[in-house]
Amino acid sequence: MDRSDQNATNAGRLNIARLLISCSDQPGIVAAVSRFLFEHGANILDADQHTTDPEGGVFFMRMEFQLDGLDLGRGELEQAFGATVGEPFGMDWRLSYANRRKRVALLVSREEHCLLDLLWRWRSGDLDADVGLVVSNHRDAERDVESFGVPFLHVPVAKESKPQAEAEILRHLRGFDLVVLARYMQILSGDFLAALDTPMINIHHSFLPAFAGADPYRRASERGVKIIGATAHYVTEELDAGPIIEQDVARVSHRDSLEELVRIGRDIERIVLARAVSRHLADRVLVHENRTVVF
Repeated sequence: MDRSDQNATNAGRLNIARLLISCSDQPGIVAAVSRFLFEHGANILDADQHTTDPEGGVFFMRMEFQLDGLDLGRGELEQAFGATVGEPFGMDWRLSYANRRKRVALLVSREEHCLLDLLWRWRSGDLDADVGLVVSNHRDAERDVESFGVPFLHVPVAKESKPQAEAEILRHLRGFDLVVLARYMQILSGDFLAALDTPMINIHHSFLPAFAGADPYRRASERGVKIIGATAHYVTEELDAGPIIEQDVARVSHRDSLEELVRIGRDIERIVLARAVSRHLADRVLVHENRTVVF
């Protein structure tokens, strides 16, 4: 495929909308959504659905459709869908557009493996977003971040000045669509999370809660663990208890040294976080209570 063909493919891929729906399960939802899109000239490209229970459960749907051929502008389309389909079925719904790349900010402390992996994926075009800022409470990653052409903000955090530090970070995160904690080792306050009001994804090793706190790999090695892994989840005020987006594990044995456990764990953290962020950016995650539906 030459460059002109690739550009045409990308243009077609970006000229799509994504409709995400959750509501009480009831007959006629799929038919009503499909009929509405058909009547307004949309071509459905992909559709996924799930119900927690066909008798009174919750229904979830993700549908992609082409914007070419629509007889309504975006604002008119959204207004018409709400009146014709959304309100009658009592839906929570939203439309997003692939050609509007989400703005992402990354927060990191001293461990750089997740941060650099995301930046590399972004620079290589594998992360469909605009990474606009990296914030850290240390300067360790500053030169690496600047080599990617991304602004770096150093905000030290001390116990006595944490509210001021959070206020400074919050001021710079305004306008971002997603914040990723790429091994940011500070507990964010409930006031901060409420004021931010932006989805936030965190990554941590899957030893929690058995080996919470400092040096988990050493303590896991001493206990002879046989599986290590990582979990990516949305951040809530309850520490490490938000809705889970992605997980993975690797088997280990007595033959693996502490250093090897750490290396394997970091590899899994990189992969799991990248998957979670990519799924969020592609509007593939719907949250219901403290669980997710990932299409």
